[in-house]
Amino acid sequence: MAAPVLCRLCPGRRWSLAYINRGSRHETGTPTGSRSSGKRGQSSGVQQPLITAEKPRKGEHEWAAVVGLEIHAQISSNSKLFSGSQVHFAAPPNSLVSFFDASLPGTLPAGYQITQQRLPIAVNGSLAYSVFVGKKPSQLINKTVRIKQIQLEQDSGKSLHDDRRSQTLIDLNRAGVGLLEVVLEPDMSCGEEAATAVKELQLILQTLGTSQANMAEGQLRVDANISVHHPGEPLGVRTEVKNLNSARFLAKAIDYEIQRQINELENGGEILNETRSFDYKLGCTVPMRDKEGKQDYRFIPEPNLPPLLLYDSVSLPAGADPQQVIDIDQIRKRLPELPSVTREKLIQQYGMLPEHSLTLLNEAGLLEFFQNVMKETRAEPKKVTSWVLNTFLGFLKQQNLAVSESPVTPSALAELLNLLDRKAISSSAAKQVFEELWRSKGKTPAHIVSEKELGLLQDRETLEQLCQATMEEHPQVVMDMKKGNPRAINKLIGLVRKATLSRADPTVIKEILEKKL
Repeated sequence: MAAPVLCRLCPGRRWSLAYINRGSRHETGTPTGSRSSGKRGQSSGVQQPLITAEKPRKGEHEWAAVVGLEIHAQISSNSKLFSGSQVHFAAPPNSLVSFFDASLPGTLPAGYQITQQRLPIAVNGSLAYSVFVGKKPSQLINKTVRIKQIQLEQDSGKSLHDDRRSQTLIDLNRAGVGLLEVVLEPDMSCGEEAATAVKELQLILQTLGTSQANMAEGQLRVDANISVHHPGEPLGVRTEVKNLNSARFLAKAIDYEIQRQINELENGGEILNETRSFDYKLGCTVPMRDKEGKQDYRFIPEPNLPPLLLYDSVSLPAGADPQQVIDIDQIRKRLPELPSVTREKLIQQYGMLPEHSLTLLNEAGLLEFFQNVMKETRAEPKKVTSWVLNTFLGFLKQQNLAVSESPVTPSALAELLNLLDRKAISSSAAKQVFEELWRSKGKTPAHIVSEKELGLLQDRETLEQLCQATMEEHPQVVMDMKKGNPRAINKLIGLVRKATLSRADPTVIKEILEKKL
């Protein structure tokens, strides 16, 4: 069994790999590590069992994992980077290809991928994100990952392998599509951290309109660079897991690869500097090819492309033609509110917990739904937040629906909360009304309350008579209550509510019972 992985959030405590997704890391340098001999050793694509938590055995060492990411986001554009060909998901193969995209003779063929690798748009940035830790969702840790650089590049064509015919088919629809590549430094230590950082970047890109960033349609793809080492020792040999197209698979692939590398080293094997892919059906990474060195990329300048000049009002050179440069100040003025600012406003305006503001923004359309409910209800913000995040979102998750597919509208939920707020119905009745709203599209909460007789009894005299009758029918419970048994009054409240078919307010019943005693 492999040695435990060090958890950076709990100094001095050792965690097994099964719990490394609660870890944290911030380490300088890149995970290039030492050279391997090139032997396969005992490398295997077979999934290893999860390591369970236990104290380290004598002689065992802790392991630390290092994770860096390369994120490719498809730029929101109707055409490709250097041609007029359209960009459209799920188009028939090779239906969106110009002569230039195919590098045909006579079109000044390129035949290689163009990138800003040497002259990126931006360098030395950072991305802030928050990670849930522990069993309670309220435990949040704010983290930052450094951004090495951001650059433009072209997407490449897609190979389609037909094993039955022993053929490889090429689809060039994606060739030449503009990509924004964001390179994150190796400051993460597990799959959950990486997936959370990617989801935060995805939200920012969608907010800015830079990219639709739909991972299911290949508009956001991630390559993960992963290595392990003993704390205090040089970083280990890294592997790269390519083309991860969902946050869930990204987390699974990284955690599996960390475990695989630890098992390999613990068993006397070596880690190869190779490229791997993630088999989501088997839940494991498998080798693709040896990792290329820098010499294999053969970077060369492209003389036919003029430089992209970015300036602000301070750095604009004297005499420069404003029409030939991109003014960052003008772009900054038009930027929409970023997710981090929106979350802070929610916390300040509604007294919302930070984790609730995170969830509202992370689920597409949920913030707008919440705000629309708030416009039409008199209920307190905390109650609205609870209903939206617990009841409403719970039903969506249960049926795998998006917010836009919900059968319950913001107006309907607002009306239901208004009924609850003015004590026209009980909390349990409100849940019944919501379930009926979910099943019966078109009905209003008031109609459901009337139809199913769920309204609270408002006649206090009737309630007093029911309480008196219940006490007379259960003298022993009354005696227990007089002796100070706290369970006795709860039993009496339950009996009265049963007699009213749960249409009485428990608070009012308790008040009447205590007064009568």
